[in-house]
Amino acid sequence: MVDRCPWCGTDPLYVAYHDTEWGVPERDGRALYEKLMLDGFQAGLAWITILRKRDAFRARFEGFEPHRLARWGEAEVTAALADAGIVRHRGKIEAAIGNARAWLDIEADQGFSRFLWDYVDGRPLQNDFASMGEVPAETPLSREVSKALKAKGFRFCGPTIVYAFMQATGLVNDHLTDCPRHKAVAAMG
Repeated sequence: MVDRCPWCGTDPLYVAYHDTEWGVPERDGRALYEKLMLDGFQAGLAWITILRKRDAFRARFEGFEPHRLARWGEAEVTAALADAGIVRHRGKIEAAIGNARAWLDIEADQGFSRFLWDYVDGRPLQNDFASMGEVPAETPLSREVSKALKAKGFRFCGPTIVYAFMQATGLVNDHLTDCPRHKAVAAMG
């Protein structure tokens, strides 16, 4: 039996996500936007819920292409609210649209990926946690990044959401030390 991080349990979708995506350094600005939006939609829900709906989210939100989402209006919001395949929350849907507009500004100014990766000097932070009890829900850095994103116009990006996003996108390696992915992900940094 593989000694994975216990949060992924045994659900095959969750295990595959843990084994192939979670913690892998992501440097594509559009992919980073998508992951931040999905983490925002996850607020108050289990991550497995979002994973199960991810394909429907991608279809409804035009592949999470910020250039397209930034042009959305009330008709697109209404259509999204009627889509049972996604999380139907007006505030989160409207935030994704506003966040796309904010993303465009950051992308034009310095690049969204660079904006985020500059917070860790371009290299993932490597943690050495042995148990889930040691892993924080947020950190001073996630509070700083959250504040910066909000200053740029982002919503649904509080410090806890931002820390989960940082873990998922490899800005920080929070695989537990006895998890085989800890060393593999560290080597990607």
